[in-house]
Amino acid sequence: MSGDSTLEAIAAELYTSPLSEFVSARNAHAKDTSDAALAAQIRALRKPSVAAWVVNVFARERSSQLGEALRLAEELREAQEDLDARALAQLGRDRRALTRRLASSAAELAEARGESITASTLEAVTQTIAAAFFDQAAAAAVASGRLVRELEPAGTFADIVDTLVAGGPPSSASASAPPADEVAERRRRRDAERALRDAEAAHDRATREVSGAERAVKDSSDRIAELETRAAELEAELAGVRRDVERARADEERAETRRSEATAAVTASEKTLAKARKALDALPSRR
Repeated sequence: MSGDSTLEAIAAELYTSPLSEFVSARNAHAKDTSDAALAAQIRALRKPSVAAWVVNVFARERSSQLGEALRLAEELREAQEDLDARALAQLGRDRRALTRRLASSAAELAEARGESITASTLEAVTQTIAAAFFDQAAAAAVASGRLVRELEPAGTFADIVDTLVAGGPPSSASASAPPADEVAERRRRRDAERALRDAEAAHDRATREVSGAERAVKDSSDRIAELETRAAELEAELAGVRRDVERARADEERAETRRSEATAAVTASEKTLAKARKALDALPSRR
């Protein structure tokens, strides 16, 4: 086993041992080590904060639970770019609830080991787990079980992970990220799901368009039928009017004939009247 590996194994044990025994256990390990360089590295290990120790105990005794939560957080980080504002808000609430549950479980483990957990310590544990949910380096540090101090709830930790974890940086096995092929498969599935959602939305829009067009066709057909009925009624009325016009014209022609005949009769009677008056005037008057 290499020196670094030995240091990592010793740190993993020390950082989950009772806090009150940390210094004495660390010195004992350094004393029992024949490698002077390794002994110096062991003596340089700093005592973890109470919150960091609580997280370390949880990472060691509930590694599967923590690992599952961190993998879920990684998937949510990848998926959240596809979520709308409402879904993101719900995701935030779910993540905070999960963080509180994990922190409470970690505090219970620590109290079962005889450590008194104050409200401020519980808050620091909660913030540390929250940081692991948002940052890959923080997740690896938390999962290592060798955390030296609590983490801030927001920030990036890749550049300072060496100072956060005792015994060397966390190995890739401690990180919560799944294998690359699994990540690629998740992304392909997410892309396929997004494509399916888009296709379903497009289908819904097309269905609504068809329904709207069908309603428009029906409305137009009904309107055409109504207008055709009205046109037939008007055509029938027009035909009647045209017949009335023809009858009126016939009546007009007969009236014209009667007027001509009457005019001729008047003219003839006027001539007869004038002739009669002339004849009367020609007779001698009576005395």
